[in-house]
Amino acid sequence: MKLSTKGRYGLRAMIDLARYSEEEPVSIGSIAMRQGISERYLEQLVAKMKKAGLVKSIRGASGGYVLAKDSSEISVGDILRALEGSLEPVKCAAFFSEEGCMASEGCVTKYVWQRINDSINHAVDEIMLDELVKESKEMNPHGVYDHTKCTHSE
Repeated sequence: MKLSTKGRYGLRAMIDLARYSEEEPVSIGSIAMRQGISERYLEQLVAKMKKAGLVKSIRGASGGYVLAKDSSEISVGDILRALEGSLEPVKCAAFFSEEGCMASEGCVTKYVWQRINDSINHAVDEIMLDELVKESKEMNPHGVYDHTKCTHSE
């Protein structure tokens, strides 16, 4: 399974938002600057997360974005699904369609795919945003990042 930049950048943005919106709403521009993400792209990601009920916007001169619920109630899985859709690397028809697949009666690999899917979902649903914020504050108390050193192979 490969996550796109939507998932990777969106998770970074949500950690940033959770970290800095404790006092006041956070602007897209400030997240973009700290995280090294284009404002235009970040707007698209935040719109998806807003639609999923993870963030909300505050209007006005001191407006911006805040979490829609406590960071202890938002999992990495919630964020990734809002941005990427299903996280299942294998969508086996034996489990996901009424007709099943032609080989489902004698196919044992469907159990492998199901265990992989279940493991991924379990792992991302277990990690909560507040844990990542705490780790972020410990690792980087001043909040200054050098994302030029952060590389992800595509």
